[in-house]
Amino acid sequence: MLRPRTVAVAVVLCAFAAVPIIAATFAQPHYLTVFGRILIFAIGAVSLNLVLGHGGLVSFGHAAFIGIGAYAVGILDTYGIDNGWIQWPLGIIGAGLASLIIGAISVRLSGIYFIMITLAFAQLLYFLASGLTAFGGDDGMTLAARSFFGSLLNLNNQVVMYYVILLVLLLFLLFEQRFVTSRLGIVIAGIRSNEVRMRALGYATYRYKLIAFVISAMMCSVSGLLLANLTDFVTAQYLTWGRSGELLIMVLLGGMASTFGPVIGATALLLFEEVASTFTEHWQLALGPLLLLVVIFAQDGIWGWLGGREKRRTG
Repeated sequence: MLRPRTVAVAVVLCAFAAVPIIAATFAQPHYLTVFGRILIFAIGAVSLNLVLGHGGLVSFGHAAFIGIGAYAVGILDTYGIDNGWIQWPLGIIGAGLASLIIGAISVRLSGIYFIMITLAFAQLLYFLASGLTAFGGDDGMTLAARSFFGSLLNLNNQVVMYYVILLVLLLFLLFEQRFVTSRLGIVIAGIRSNEVRMRALGYATYRYKLIAFVISAMMCSVSGLLLANLTDFVTAQYLTWGRSGELLIMVLLGGMASTFGPVIGATALLLFEEVASTFTEHWQLALGPLLLLVVIFAQDGIWGWLGGREKRRTG
């Protein structure tokens, strides 16, 4: 008998792969934008899960790295540089350098102190971005052209753009699966469990946490690169604390420390937003009680709930 988790992964991935076909069949091209956005934030949630789920670091500033990736595209585009081979590496490197500075200070702390300092840095970058009047400020800026990769990829084709996003998500999921079983991943999990013991065993826990934080930030910046290209728009709102909160909710809703859980969490949250917002602009009021039910009845998220069902069936 197929396991519930296996079925869930297969159904979700097949549904994502079929979106362009369904959109073409029903002449609803906006589905590509809706589900492309879901995939992009799933990438962001997967990257956050690297330090939150596996490392126990509750970062409330990962939206800053989405913004860095998006602004790398937007700012260079403003100066007529639309070459993706320049934009994307600069965005990823920029996020890496920013996270190295932020992480060098924040990973020395833990608990509420780590949360607050990552939030503070993210807000600092948000106010910096909103003050860049030359690049739209609070109003944002529209891209003149999407990232250009020559004849290799035509991101102006929305179907190609969508499948590039899906491919990036799959690559990140494979990377995270490898990360969990790598030496770095095992040490990070040990630090989450008992940092004092890991230090007693001779591990430089600060260094390991910093490396994981930087990797997570660089991965998250890719979601910003993709978001700017999908929407043809860049805004400082990408860097708000509310966006970081959404990423946290996606990870918690789907299931921390699970490879595919954040994808399910992002899909569930954004589809709920898409559907509920058509009925009322106050859809967040309904989200609160639903999250409360998840916390009560599925403390390990949707992924954990599926695992629980599996155990009950086999037990």
